[in-house]
Amino acid sequence: MIRAAVTGACGRMGTLIIQNILAAQDMELSAAFDITNIGMDVGEAVGSGRLGVPISDPADMEFVIKDTGTQVVIDFTIAKAAAGNVVRAANAGANLVVGTTGFNEEHKQQMHRAISDNSVAAVISPNFAVGVNIFWELLKEAAGSLDGFDVEIMEVHHNKKKDAPSGTAVKAAEVINNVLGGRDYVYGRQGIAPREDEIGIHAVRGGDVVGDHTVMFFGDGERIEVRHQAHSRQAFAGGAVRAAGWVMEQPAGVYGMADVLGLGK
Repeated sequence: MIRAAVTGACGRMGTLIIQNILAAQDMELSAAFDITNIGMDVGEAVGSGRLGVPISDPADMEFVIKDTGTQVVIDFTIAKAAAGNVVRAANAGANLVVGTTGFNEEHKQQMHRAISDNSVAAVISPNFAVGVNIFWELLKEAAGSLDGFDVEIMEVHHNKKKDAPSGTAVKAAEVINNVLGGRDYVYGRQGIAPREDEIGIHAVRGGDVVGDHTVMFFGDGERIEVRHQAHSRQAFAGGAVRAAGWVMEQPAGVYGMADVLGLGK
């Protein structure tokens, strides 16, 4: 059995990931971390019944991982916290699945250094939904056939999302720009803003939208739209637990969800 830990265990994603771990036949919950409800049984905290796994302070992560024999840590928190969690987990020898977004360059360097120095394996992706990873592949294909088209990206998320634009939208822009090359990114427009050879990225926040992403390719007299809509966070949680099982079989290094799915091979 794979022994898995979850950070941000009492949050919406943490709770759902725990439920997926409990439902998995080859995985068990070994530890849970959160800045709230420390010492409380995590099952009672998230409504899953007593599990015998106490919620631990993230500051104690290295000790807890070693003490519980945790093999993989799944993190969906916020950027600053996640960067520290990755370092602590890697220092303790645990593999990683990271779905947190909003990292700056310092965070990324910090995480990659810890993963490399400790020779662990990590899957880091802005989106673990299977459909979104197919969405990125479709964008790659479309961009290669639509050179000269104007490109606009719109993402819509719930009103509690902290980072904008979403990591998925940024990755979509990167996928397209890797094909087209040399296009600047423009984040929203106002005033006198004539369109040039750019990729427009727009963020909308409201209600309880789980996640909508639309990429529009505009040509003369025609338009193509590629869209992905997430109806439930289960799309992300299920993918993360799938990645946690996969990463246990991999050599040290950093991977993406495309690697888990075998895309682009």
